[in-house]
Amino acid sequence: MPTIVILDGYTTNPGDLSWGELEALGDLTVYDRTPAELVADRIGAADIVFTNKTPITRATLDSCPNVRFIGVLATGYDIVDIKAAKEKGIPVCNIPAYGTAAVAQMAIALLLEICHHVGAHSQAVRGGDWTNSPDWCFWNYPLIELAGKTMGIIGYGRIGQTTGKIATALGMRVIASDAFVRAQECVDFDTLLAEADVIVLHCPLLPETEGIINKNTIAKMKDGVIIINNARGPLIVEEDLARALNEGKVYAAGLDVVSVEPITADNPLLSARNCFITPHISWAPLESRQRLLAVAVDNLVQFLAGQPVNVVNE
Repeated sequence: MPTIVILDGYTTNPGDLSWGELEALGDLTVYDRTPAELVADRIGAADIVFTNKTPITRATLDSCPNVRFIGVLATGYDIVDIKAAKEKGIPVCNIPAYGTAAVAQMAIALLLEICHHVGAHSQAVRGGDWTNSPDWCFWNYPLIELAGKTMGIIGYGRIGQTTGKIATALGMRVIASDAFVRAQECVDFDTLLAEADVIVLHCPLLPETEGIINKNTIAKMKDGVIIINNARGPLIVEEDLARALNEGKVYAAGLDVVSVEPITADNPLLSARNCFITPHISWAPLESRQRLLAVAVDNLVQFLAGQPVNVVNE
């Protein structure tokens, strides 16, 4: 029976899911969190390793020669040295599509918060502002109607297309930019920058997309554009976005990701005007994490059967 170690299980399962299906496949040890200096010790002689955000380096793999499978409890797999794993014949398997609906929903949630400031208005009501208002109703922030506006989606894969469907249902025109997708909504990148009232990032972090939102691309956008990013933090040059927010070129930003996570106290976006930041929770609804865990179990089942799937380092 294989020995299975989960290095950072708490994020995936803080107690509302069961590890039972993995327990049935081997001798399972789950750590809530693992600091970098303990990774090799905790893997030890294990055959199977699962990680979410705990790095697995070449040095770790050199120290743990029994490892024969690495499961990433996420879609992104940059925390694993996949080249070293391939050299050692270790398949690295990710979870490619568990959070499509949840991530698209969160992109729209960030946008709607910018448009309506639901949280702030609810707090104002509880603070007595409505009770004490001389008028029948009040609002403390500008309110924005999305119907008739243009959403530009950078990255038009499964998540981008799902966000586009929701935006269409809200009455928005949808355009998209993607180097690998052909769809009637697709336009060239500069056209998207020039025409979009709302720009949503759903592209992967690649050398060609890192810093894709920067002072030069922001200059090509409409005045008062809204930017939404719940893909990857380094897609945005944060100093440039903060400056554009404070100067009013960008009306607002809704971000679920930043360049360094957890966010550092000196991140310029923390003090930027009209910047809404949430702590990387797009993927985290219970239903989404249930799908994630089910795929993780199946990845291991298929590997043990000699037919690995979702391998990212073939």
